[in-house]
Amino acid sequence: MDPSKCASAPPAGWSGEKSSMGHAPPPPYQDQPYPGYPQPGPGYPPHPQGYSSPPQYGGAVGQQPYPMGQQATVTVQPTVYVAQGPLAHPVNDHLCYSLFTMLCCCLPLGIAALIFSISTRQANRVGNQMEAEHNSKWARILNHVGLGIGIGVTVLSIIFYVVVLNMHNN
Repeated sequence: MDPSKCASAPPAGWSGEKSSMGHAPPPPYQDQPYPGYPQPGPGYPPHPQGYSSPPQYGGAVGQQPYPMGQQATVTVQPTVYVAQGPLAHPVNDHLCYSLFTMLCCCLPLGIAALIFSISTRQANRVGNQMEAEHNSKWARILNHVGLGIGIGVTVLSIIFYVVVLNMHNN
């Protein structure tokens, strides 16, 4: 069997080399580890091979280390955290109103109002004015709606009982 007659054989005249396809050949190898930078000269220590002890630092290159008996002093600055304190004029959290709404008027809206009231209190403590105002507004709205539902249900119950009692008495 002749390999040149196989369907997967390279065409005649193929040399086995990759074509450059319009690309320039790669640059020749240069034994310069940092092209564009000067080679280490007499002022630079040679790069050690393997592991060695760390260099002794005592000043700029070419200076003598600190004299014996004199220690270098390192001053560590404390970390400063900037945090806001509690608000000078805290926003009303409507906590008592939320508890009243939850216990006496409308339990689901009272619970939601209570959550917003607690969030308002936390925002006041952290110093977040915008979040405190937003949560206070929602606590007040939920309390008003819950109180309205509670009063409405109470009034409707009284009317219902009065009508039912009048029907049974007649």
